[in-house]
Amino acid sequence: MPNAAIYFHPEGYETARTDLKGRHVAGESFLIGFFRHSGLDRFACHVDQPELARLFADLAARHAPGRQVALYPTSEPSKLAAVGCLFVPGPSIDHFAWRRRSRDQRGYSLCGITHTTSESPDNLGALATAPLQPWDAVICTSQAARASVEAVLHPYAEYLRDRLGAAEVPLPNLPVVPLGVDTDVFRFDPAVRAAERAALGIGEGEVAVLFMGRLSFHAKAHPLPMYLALERAARLTGKRIHLIQAGWFGNDAIAAAFTEGARRYCPSVNAIFLDGRKPEVRTRVWAAADLFTSLVDNIQETFGITPVEAMAAGLPCVVTDWNGYRETVRHGVDGFRVPTVLPPPGAAADFADRYAAGLDNYDHYIGRTSQVTAVDVQAAAEAYARLVADESLRRRMGESGRARAALFDWRAIIPQYLEIWRQLADIRRHAQERAPRAPGEDGNPLRPDPLRMFQAYPTRVLEPGLRLVRADGATRAAVGNALAALQADALNSPARGILSPGADLVLALDALDPPGRAVGDLIALVPEERRLLLLRSLVHLMKFGLIRTVDPLAVREV
Repeated sequence: MPNAAIYFHPEGYETARTDLKGRHVAGESFLIGFFRHSGLDRFACHVDQPELARLFADLAARHAPGRQVALYPTSEPSKLAAVGCLFVPGPSIDHFAWRRRSRDQRGYSLCGITHTTSESPDNLGALATAPLQPWDAVICTSQAARASVEAVLHPYAEYLRDRLGAAEVPLPNLPVVPLGVDTDVFRFDPAVRAAERAALGIGEGEVAVLFMGRLSFHAKAHPLPMYLALERAARLTGKRIHLIQAGWFGNDAIAAAFTEGARRYCPSVNAIFLDGRKPEVRTRVWAAADLFTSLVDNIQETFGITPVEAMAAGLPCVVTDWNGYRETVRHGVDGFRVPTVLPPPGAAADFADRYAAGLDNYDHYIGRTSQVTAVDVQAAAEAYARLVADESLRRRMGESGRARAALFDWRAIIPQYLEIWRQLADIRRHAQERAPRAPGEDGNPLRPDPLRMFQAYPTRVLEPGLRLVRADGATRAAVGNALAALQADALNSPARGILSPGADLVLALDALDPPGRAVGDLIALVPEERRLLLLRSLVHLMKFGLIRTVDPLAVREV
């Protein structure tokens, strides 16, 4: 069965954080879904630190007890060939490709995934120049996300062809697989609904509208269209409407802007703010709602998982006709999609220029773009009014959405990941390798071996034919003192972990009795996997004055 080692770091998967974002929630949900629904009896983890390996193993034991966990440290990427694929929780697989090129490009596939594509378009451009292979892919979570990636890659590829005369600029595979949810956790019995509504003061016959997500007018959804449309719906229907905004504010100023905006623009609506970072809020507040809304107008959104969660909870949705939302909520079936408008291409080139120049930070960049995104307030008001006034319509759309949510359950999504990994493995067996590395060439020409880049600096290089001899006083005890200095002397601390074990150093030293021995003969004394360490160690012993060349370097007079 196809498998992938998971590159595991809390930045991609941890939700217990104050700066919670959708990609953290999506990453954690994917990992749990992968453990539960992959059908694998062995999980592989690519980690930087031992404590992260333990965390991954603990998560696997919690959600898939009895399964084995194999650890693949990031310091030894070649071992990933035993798994066949590395999954990275983001689109930036370019530097993983450069590392792989230093070893065996056909050893394993790379698979990333898009989340926000707006923050670093230049990182997407790196996918066109990195040594990606036909057996690599970046999963796009929606057709809209894929279109945004292609809007960067295709013009950049054209630039590279014009600039460099490239006959071909290979681009990565961009399969589309949506994010998933665990639909079972969004089923609530009537007692939970009654308790949640009572706790929030929502009376019988009153309507609760739920927004779940970051409460950020510049980086998620500007609340003004929602506030204006709900105010109109309240006046049209005469119903008491409660707006539950379950999320989190970036700072006190943003919190004040939201609360003041609700008072000003929807005074007839009871605005309730809850901390959506609390797990009990994120998991239970759905039960209190009668309908869900998310009038997202921000370019940082690529898929939007909350409408799927709402459908799993049986809630009809009022969302914007925006990016991935149009691929989940069916207009007039599971809810209503509200039209959106952007200015034509070319009308915000100065936004990109200011962001690239550092005049605006990322928040200002996406915030400015949000300010020139329009949501049809009248259409939103009509959608809210229809659902607020018609309980049977809410029920029908909610039931339709619940059935549709099954398509996005991890039970259905994880097999799609496995199929992509299987396809990549098949391509890896047959496709021609792009930009193969010549023998002796560095894998990444922009990150060369420093001994190659700076080989013009020294008087000479330790070549295989160079003969070395033991220096006067170079005893085994002296070598032992030099090794001890690695642990005790801060002057030599950078050498820790990059030199030979003591036994190999003593072996080499014993072989250096006059008339000495050639470097190539010396390193042949140890197994091949330790020869590089010994080669470096010979120079380090020269640094301590324990060995020298047979033909000493002359000191030239100036």
